[in-house]
Amino acid sequence: MSGEKRKLTIKAFNINKVELGSFTEIKDNVLKLDREYLNKIDFQNEIIKDINLKIISPDRHDQYVNNILDFIPISVKALGNLGTGITHTLTGVYLLLSCADEKGRQMAEFGSSEGILSDRVIFGRAGTPAKDDYIINFEVIVKEKYLFERKAAQSVHAACDNFLDLIREKLKNIDGRKADEIHKYEEKINPDKKKIVLVKQVAGQGAMYDNQILADEPSGFKGGRSIIDMGNMPVILSPNEYRDGAIRAMT
Repeated sequence: MSGEKRKLTIKAFNINKVELGSFTEIKDNVLKLDREYLNKIDFQNEIIKDINLKIISPDRHDQYVNNILDFIPISVKALGNLGTGITHTLTGVYLLLSCADEKGRQMAEFGSSEGILSDRVIFGRAGTPAKDDYIINFEVIVKEKYLFERKAAQSVHAACDNFLDLIREKLKNIDGRKADEIHKYEEKINPDKKKIVLVKQVAGQGAMYDNQILADEPSGFKGGRSIIDMGNMPVILSPNEYRDGAIRAMT
C-alpha cells in the first residue's frame, strides 16, 4: 500500500558511571554490575577456561587488552521485533569483547588487535566508544586446543550474550518516559517510486571470521543466523533493521 509506514523508536538512557555492586542495576545514570556474576557461572565448559570482567573508565585507556572481537552497544527490545516498535539503549557505555587462549595466543585470523587500548582504537568513530565512554571489558580465555575453531568463537559470543542479558533485563523495564534522548525513524513504502538499495558486504569465511544477523535482541547473538550457514547468500534488510542492530560482527 502506498504511503505505508514502518516505525522504530529508539530511547536512549545515558550512563555516566559504571561500578561493581552486589547486584545488577540501572539507576540515576549509574550502571551497577554484579561483582559475583562470574562466581555463579558453571565453568564445566568444554571450551571456555575462564572469564574476566573489567571496568575501564575514560581515564584508563592506557591498559592492555586482548584481541578485540567487537565493541557491542547495550540495547534491548522493549516492544516489537528488530526494526520495529521500541528499543531501549544505553549511551555512555560499551561492552568490549576480547579473547585469547590460556597460553596467551590471540583469537584472531587475519591479524590481531591486542595491546594498549588507546593505541589500538580510534575513539569516537562509528562502532567505537567515545573517549569519555565507560567500557566493560568482557575478557574470555579459551582452552588452548579450541582457539581457532569456529565453535570456540560461537561459545565466546554466547557467553558474552548471557552476561548482557542481565543488563538487558533491567534496561527493558526502565520507564521510557525517563529517556535522555528519543529518536524516531519511519520507513515509508511507496511502490510507485524508485527503489534504492545499499549493498553492504560482510565477512563469512569461517572460524571467527563470521557475522550473525537478526538475533533476538539488538546487536545480540542468540537467535541470530550465521552468514556462513546461509551460504553467504544475499540477505535483504530494511533500513530500520540495520539501525536496530540486525548485524552482529564476530571478527
